[in-house]
Amino acid sequence: MGSNEIVILVLRMLGSLALLVFGMKQMSETLQKMAGPQLRHILGRMTTNRFTGLLTGVLVTAAVQSSTATTVMTVSFVNAELLTLAQAISVIMGANIGTTLTAWIMSAGFSFNITDLVWPAFVIALILIYRKRNKNVGDFLFGLAFMFLGLGTLRQTGIDMNLGENPAVLGFFSSFDPNSFSTTLLFLLIGGVLTMCVQSSAAVMAITMILCSSGALPIYQGIALVMGENIGTTVTSNLAALTASTQARRAALAHMFFNLFGVCWILTILHPFINGVCGLVGYDVTMTRDAVDTATFMANAAKLSVVLAAFHTCFNLSNTFILIWFIPQIERLVCAVIKEKKTGDVEDTEEETLRLQYINAGIVQTPEIAVLQAQKEVGEFAKQIQDLFGDVRMLFVLSDDKEFSQAYERIEKGEDRSDRTELEIARFLEQVSDEHLSDETKAKIRQMMRQISEIESIGDACYNLARTIKRQKAAKDHLTEQQTTDVKQMMRLTDDALTQMNRVMREHSDSSEIKVTRRIENEINSLRDELKSSNIAAINEHEYNYATGTTFSDLVCECEKLGDYVVNVVEARFGK
Repeated sequence: MGSNEIVILVLRMLGSLALLVFGMKQMSETLQKMAGPQLRHILGRMTTNRFTGLLTGVLVTAAVQSSTATTVMTVSFVNAELLTLAQAISVIMGANIGTTLTAWIMSAGFSFNITDLVWPAFVIALILIYRKRNKNVGDFLFGLAFMFLGLGTLRQTGIDMNLGENPAVLGFFSSFDPNSFSTTLLFLLIGGVLTMCVQSSAAVMAITMILCSSGALPIYQGIALVMGENIGTTVTSNLAALTASTQARRAALAHMFFNLFGVCWILTILHPFINGVCGLVGYDVTMTRDAVDTATFMANAAKLSVVLAAFHTCFNLSNTFILIWFIPQIERLVCAVIKEKKTGDVEDTEEETLRLQYINAGIVQTPEIAVLQAQKEVGEFAKQIQDLFGDVRMLFVLSDDKEFSQAYERIEKGEDRSDRTELEIARFLEQVSDEHLSDETKAKIRQMMRQISEIESIGDACYNLARTIKRQKAAKDHLTEQQTTDVKQMMRLTDDALTQMNRVMREHSDSSEIKVTRRIENEINSLRDELKSSNIAAINEHEYNYATGTTFSDLVCECEKLGDYVVNVVEARFGK
C-alpha cells in the first residue's frame, strides 16, 4: 500500500468519524428540540425516589442519544434547585445505562454494510425538511442517516486498511502483554485522554470497534479503552459545573465517582468478567491467529463489536446495581469533598462582578433545559426587587440621619444591581436563543425578555421613590400626619401587588392570576385618584404648601406607576 493510499484512508477515517459525531449531535439536538418541554417535565416529576430517577435517566438518555446531554440537564436542574442531589445521582446512574444503546447501534453498523440504507433516508429527510410541518422529523432523519453513513464508511475503511494483516500495526499491539495489569492501565489512560480530547465517547468507541473487529487489537486492550472512555466522558459534566452552584458541582463529582468506582472494582475481576461477556456473545477468547485459518479468525473477530457493546452494558448495569443502594453515602461523600462556600460579610461594590444564583454561561449546553435556569433566575430577580421596595418603605419612616444614609445607599446599590442583573439574564437568553429550540421555548424566551425589562423598571421606580424621599428630607419639608398615613397605605397596596407578582413567578399558576393582579392595580388606581383629588383640595385650602403637595403627589404617582409595571410582568409571564 502506497503512502498516497494510506493518506487517503486516514482522511476517510477522520471524515467518517466527523460524520458520525455530527450525525449523533444532529439527532440529539433535534430530539431535544422536539421533546424538550416533555423532557423537562419528565426530569422534574419522575424522580420521586432512586428507582424512578434511575429509570428517568435511562429513558431520557436513550431518547436523546447523549449521556452528556442528560448529565448536563441534571446538573442544570440541581443548579436551579429543581432536583435534589440524591435525585440527580440516581438520574446520572440511569444515564450511564441509557448511553449503552449508542454502543449497540454502532455495533449494528459494524456488523453489516448499512450504507445502502442511508441513501433513501437522505431523500425522505430532504422532502420532510421542505415540508415545514415535518421539518424536525427531517432533521432527525438527516442526523440518523449521517450517523449510519459515518459508521458504514468507518467499517469499510477499516476493511480497506487491512489492519489485521498489517505487520506494523500487529507488531505494535503484540508488544503489549495482554495479561499485564500495567498494559490494562496504559490503555485505560489512553481511552480517557482520547475521550477528553475529542469530547466524544462515541468516536473513541468507533475507533475501538474498528481496531478490534479487524483483529488488530486484542479484546482485553479494547475493553480497557472502553473503560477509559467511561472516565473521560465525565470530564464534560465536571467542566460544565466548574462555575455552577456547590450542589451542581457535587452532582458532577458523583458522576465521576460512579465511573471511577466501577472501573476500580471491575479491574479486580477484569479477565473473568470479560470472558463471561464473551461467552454470552459467542466469541472464542482463546482463538489465536496462528491456530486457525484467516477466514475463521476474522469471522470470530467480527463479533468483537458486539462484545464491546455487551461489556459496556454489563459494566454499567452491574455498577448501578451495586451503587444504587448507597446513594445517601455517595451524597455524603461528595458533600464532604466539595464543601459549601463560606460567604463573607463584605457587601457588593460597583466594581464587583455580578454572579447570578441559578444561571451560568458555563453550562449552557442543553438549550431547552437552560430555559428553566433562566426562569428560576427571573423569579429570584423579582424577589430581589420586592426586597428593594421593602428598603424604600423603611426609608420613608426613618428619622435618624445615619440610618437614613445607609438605607439610601442600599437602595442605590440595589438599583444598580437590578440594571446589571437585567443585562446578565438578557445575555444568557440571547445565547440560548442562538441554539436549536422548540417554538414553545422560543415563546418563553420572549416572555422572559419582557419580564426582566419590566422588573428592571420596578427597580427604577423604587430608586425614584427613594430620591423623592431624600429631597423631601433635605428640604425639611415634612408631610402631614394624614399624608404620611396615605403614602403608607399606597405603599402597602403596592407591596401587595409585588407579593402577588412573586407568587405568580414562583408557582405553577394559570392565567386567572392576571385578574387578581389587575384587581389590586385597580385598587391602587382608585386610591391614587382619590388622593390626588384630596391633595389638590388641601393645597387650595392652604392646609400645606404647594411643594409639600408636589412631593406627596410624586410619591403616590410613582407607586401607581410601579403597580403598572407589576401588571406588565404578570401579563408577560402568561404571554399576554
